[in-house]
Amino acid sequence: MDGTVLTSIASAERVWSRWAARHGLDVAAFLPTIHGVRTVETIARLGLPGVDPQAEADAIMQAEMVDVADVDPIAGAARFLASLPPECWAIVTSAPRKLAECRLAAAGLPLPPLMIAAEDVAHGKPAPDCFRLAADTLGVSADACLVFEDAPAGIAAAEAADAAVVVITATHTKVVESRHPARANYENLAVLFEPDGRLTLMSVA
Repeated sequence: MDGTVLTSIASAERVWSRWAARHGLDVAAFLPTIHGVRTVETIARLGLPGVDPQAEADAIMQAEMVDVADVDPIAGAARFLASLPPECWAIVTSAPRKLAECRLAAAGLPLPPLMIAAEDVAHGKPAPDCFRLAADTLGVSADACLVFEDAPAGIAAAEAADAAVVVITATHTKVVESRHPARANYENLAVLFEPDGRLTLMSVA
């Protein structure tokens, strides 16, 4: 979601910067590790003494829900999502559901027909569980799905699920190495409805 259909990177990094500084972390080195990964797993991985990862994750979520002033949609995302049949797509996010819904509203994007959020899986990205669950719920196999991703952890999760991937680069400040096609945004993307019910991604002028 973040970096893929909307950008809340500035908001998230403000909240995480304050948290990291309180815990004596190197903020500049730490911030790149937060994107595309569940908050509780990011904190647990640090192994900070006396820190309850779930309690800290809950506090960070509350702070992120307050700081949404500059959350914006990726260019063309609203039009592109509106063009998709509701039974054919989902948002799969490492954010908790309440935070995801808050950010979508702040960006002026509708709630998706299906959302797989942080609390829906035991293992977050780069594990493939979230994409497999979304595919199962949509009634298709993951290898019949196309995943739009921006972060290395999400790309790895989609690959592990055997899904096709398009990398959205709107929020990238440096090149993400990937073997997948990349697009800056959705402004020149559309879907073609095939007779057998499949959707084919296509470029439009």
